[in-house]
Amino acid sequence: MANPVDPSSGFCPQTRTFHSLRPDVPLPPPSQPLSITDYALSLIPPTASSTTVLIDSTTDCRISYSLFLQQIKNLASSLASLTPLSKGHVAFILSPASLHIPVLYYSLLSLGVTISPANPIGSDSEVAHQVELAQPVIAFATSSTAHKIPKLRYGTVIIDSPQFLSMINGTSGIGNADDRGVRRVQMSQSEPAAILFSSGTTGRVKGVLLTHRNLIALIGGFYHLRHLMDSQENESDPVSLFTLPLFHVFGFFMLIRAISMGETLVLMHRFDFEGMLRAVERYKISYMPVSPPLIVALAKSELVNKYDLSSLKLLGCGGAPLGKEVAENFSARFPDVEIVQGYGLTESGGGATRMIGSEEAKRHGSVGRLAENMEAKIVDPVTGESLPPGQKGELWLKGPTIMKGYVKNEEATAETLDAEGWLKTGDLCYFDSDGFLYIVDRLKELIKYKAYQVPPAELEHVLHTHPEIADAAVIPYPDEEAGQIPMAFVVRKPGSNINADQIMDFVAKQVAPYKKVRRVAFINAIPKNPAGKILRRELVDSALSSGSSKL
Repeated sequence: MANPVDPSSGFCPQTRTFHSLRPDVPLPPPSQPLSITDYALSLIPPTASSTTVLIDSTTDCRISYSLFLQQIKNLASSLASLTPLSKGHVAFILSPASLHIPVLYYSLLSLGVTISPANPIGSDSEVAHQVELAQPVIAFATSSTAHKIPKLRYGTVIIDSPQFLSMINGTSGIGNADDRGVRRVQMSQSEPAAILFSSGTTGRVKGVLLTHRNLIALIGGFYHLRHLMDSQENESDPVSLFTLPLFHVFGFFMLIRAISMGETLVLMHRFDFEGMLRAVERYKISYMPVSPPLIVALAKSELVNKYDLSSLKLLGCGGAPLGKEVAENFSARFPDVEIVQGYGLTESGGGATRMIGSEEAKRHGSVGRLAENMEAKIVDPVTGESLPPGQKGELWLKGPTIMKGYVKNEEATAETLDAEGWLKTGDLCYFDSDGFLYIVDRLKELIKYKAYQVPPAELEHVLHTHPEIADAAVIPYPDEEAGQIPMAFVVRKPGSNINADQIMDFVAKQVAPYKKVRRVAFINAIPKNPAGKILRRELVDSALSSGSSKL
């Protein structure tokens, strides 16, 4: 007899597992030789040939789909002629977003090379650690980042050099970029496609190994659901603005997704809030993948009034929890713009849950329902018991997008992936009776106040509702009597003179006594990673080094 799955929540009482409520998505058989490049490029609509795929918001330079596909062949052919790159090799990429980066990704993947993009503003020691993890044979960098990369077997290619430009344009005289000239590489779906770096918000950065199968399953899910929804959508030519870094998992998979759909992408070299507003107005942007800090800024900034943002219809929010109050404040200012939230980790290949449609988008505070082909458990961190809807525990995930493991770190892999393939996320969560997931906080970041556990994210959401607070973060601060107390780092809005006592009183009126903020420090900016996650370790170090009783 089939297991009884609750059609509302997706929960099966017999297996204590949550199942996706989405339609099953057909994927190529795992045994079929197939690369993410061949799969993703095969999905591009035939009508997209003359459509613009990429626009540089700084220079207004544009590339059509037909030119994009030709540039991939040109570069792959040149690289194959210049270097003996082959399956199993890793290429390290250290560059800001540019029109060349998507071409580079696809070219390398088509040669069977594993790509490993990293943050171009990383310190020399951070880059050295990433290179040590990824073990690349070649690097691609800009003239301003190349000095950070140690000597590699096939050297470092400078992306902003005339030589690289001639390789992309097919004018270098190297290789033969017609269809017969590019050596076709047959890939097993189980082979590595990318090594992406986890955020390292609570520990040292790890290299997450994603396979071609992981990425095929991820893109296949988006593609098939998009076509199921086509009848509900009026817009035929969406234009997306990418404020996200392309080396981060969110930006990485959204890039591949958007190209597979035949969409137009506007790229920013580096994020600048007013530059983003200008780009929305100029290119009539309809969609942006964003992180929560950007939604906070859009809801509060006066600069917004200077620009025509009427083309904006949809924001896809991920990377960190978005508070209900922040979402409501945004919706009050932008009633015609929908926010659809999602949740994922580098280790899950990105989107593990998401919202679809305007009804689901109304569930402020949730990160949506389980993605297609995904299963989940909510596990009590103390007893190990799998819990039903409405109860909080650690979220475990299982599905075809889950990583193969951490490179050069078997211990961390064994701690994170169990023998059955369940990924232990480290996030404290619960599902409601309709199958919507809610993130409470990181298990490791809960503040242990006496016998209570206080989620920093909950206090941050309260602080964000104060009209004089531009941004805030909450951390645990050691206390002899309580063990730990909640401490807030606050960024005042320009012109505000709000003080620590006023902030503590504001929070105290809205939370249980044990959750009260008991210490406040003022700061110019909250340190965050590129996806918008707060770097709490930096704030903890800062608080401990200050030493005063109340700042």
